[in-house]
Parts: sequence; structure tokens; C-alpha cells
Amino acid sequence: MGFYTDRVLPHLTDKVCGARANDPLRRRVCAGLRGDVVEIGFGSGNNVGFYPEAVHRVSGVEPADIGWKIAANKVAVSRVPIERAGLDGQALPFSDDSFDTALSTFTLCTIPDVAAALTEIRRVLKPGGSLHFVEHGLAPDESVRVWQHRLDPIQQRIAGGCHLARDIPALIADAGFDTVELDRFYQPGAPKAFAALSLGVAR
Repeated sequence: MGFYTDRVLPHLTDKVCGARANDPLRRRVCAGLRGDVVEIGFGSGNNVGFYPEAVHRVSGVEPADIGWKIAANKVAVSRVPIERAGLDGQALPFSDDSFDTALSTFTLCTIPDVAAALTEIRRVLKPGGSLHFVEHGLAPDESVRVWQHRLDPIQQRIAGGCHLARDIPALIADAGFDTVELDRFYQPGAPKAFAALSLGVAR
């Protein structure tokens, strides 16, 4: 990793993704999490305050050391035990059928091999387990998609490989999940090319 990706980008991501405007999204996506949870892209721990009572333990997967340092105070006061349990969502260090639920927030846009990551999530979930996700991605409107494709190369360079135009619900379905809840919308107050969101639950 270069200095920008390793040292600077985690702080920028924390500021953007940790904005208070995202709190209602985090509250919604964390609702229904239960038991042992694997969180892909733990980042700087912005979901910690939103885990429901039914969560027993969280195994966080996050490559950035700086992200974990930023998260340290949140992890220290969490009522839920949290451990850093992996670095790469594309190769999870867990046995099959290990987790009751999985969580991904603003992560699937950046993982290089997102299909491999989703296959891994499906592998480590117990039968009947669910993936809770909120992600930005491909917009529903063609006029917005045109701009997403134009801006995507720049976005990837300045945002650590983040893709603007991934069709996250389609990728989740292609990995063998059945989506049981899905809400697609634009986040108010942000440019539509960057604010086309998908929030849902897949089993």
C-alpha cells in the first residue's frame, strides 16, 4: 500500500462514512443482526453503536491498521465483544457455517474481487443466515448512470479502488443469495452519481 492509501484514505473514509447523515442507514441495516456476526469492511467501527441486543459477538474483517486504531475507543466501550479476525474479505479465515449473520456497509464497492467476497460470505454463514447490507452503486436512472461511468475511473484512483457503478443487488443474487428485503434510493443532499444506495437483507 502507498502512503495515501495506507495512511490518509482511512481518515478520509472515516469522515465521509462516519457522517451523522449515515446514522439512520446504519440503524436500519443493523436491525435484525443476531448471534455471531461477521462484519466485512469493519473500517473505523462506525457500526459499533448500532448492534442490536441479539448480537453476541462480532468478528471484524478490515485490512487497514489505521482504521482499527481509529476504532479503538468505540471497540473498548462496546457492550458486544469485537475482535479483528481477518484482513481480506475475498479469503475469510473462518470455517464453513460459522456465523448467524453478516454485515457489509459501504464496502462491496471497493473489494477488488467482489464475487469472491460474496461467495466467501455465503460459505461462512450458517444455513438460513443472512447478509445485511447498505451500499452505494449503480443508479436506477440512465442519466445518472452515464455520469457514474464517466466518473468511475477518477473515483477508483482517489478513493482506494471504490467503484461507482457496481450493481450490488445483482452481484449478491449472482453469488447465490435470495434477497428478501431491498430498498433502492438516493441519499438526500448528495450528488446522485455518488448517492444511489441499496439497503437490504439477503439469505
